[in-house]
Amino acid sequence: MKNRDYKQLAAGSIVHIYNRGNNREKIFYDDKDYQAFLFRLSLALGYTPEEIKDVIHIPNSRIRITPAQKNDFKLHAFSLMPNHFHLLLEQCGDASISNLVSKLCTSFSMYINKKHERVGHVFQDQFKSVLIESNEQLLWTSAYIHINSVKDNIVIRPEQYLWSSYSEFIGKRKLPIVHTDLLLSVFEGKFEKETAILGTKDFFLS
Repeated sequence: MKNRDYKQLAAGSIVHIYNRGNNREKIFYDDKDYQAFLFRLSLALGYTPEEIKDVIHIPNSRIRITPAQKNDFKLHAFSLMPNHFHLLLEQCGDASISNLVSKLCTSFSMYINKKHERVGHVFQDQFKSVLIESNEQLLWTSAYIHINSVKDNIVIRPEQYLWSSYSEFIGKRKLPIVHTDLLLSVFEGKFEKETAILGTKDFFLS
């Protein structure tokens, strides 16, 4: 897969977005940090605190982040790992994925630096993006995102990891910001639900 210029995306483009901590350091130190990222991501995608309060902790302090229109983007999958994150995002209109992810990372960086009394860059560099160009690549990427916690020996099975969207695909949680319909419909009839999302597990563990 080749890196693509996320600034040149057209409506309907699906992109794998990822970034890691500066010097490969942690970007999530505890559960509240994961919640803080998901809360900011939800706001950036245009969701209100009322819509996500049942599954995402809402902080007491006000967060200044300009929301998108709810139909500007779709989040198809995510995984938040201790020192990096993965997002599978669809651009539905002309609004820029670059702006969405940049304001998300800026807001989260300010939160981390303030909470943990640190200074400097939280993330290593600008986020990276890979354009999805086929159903096979879509399957591979969604599987890679969801198997990350197993690959890094954090859990034995992906359903044990709280900070990915895998729970949405097996019906254990209903996070409003995750759109499961595309992935499940593309691979319906070819694989069982779990297989469709994981892909060939042995490939990722080899």
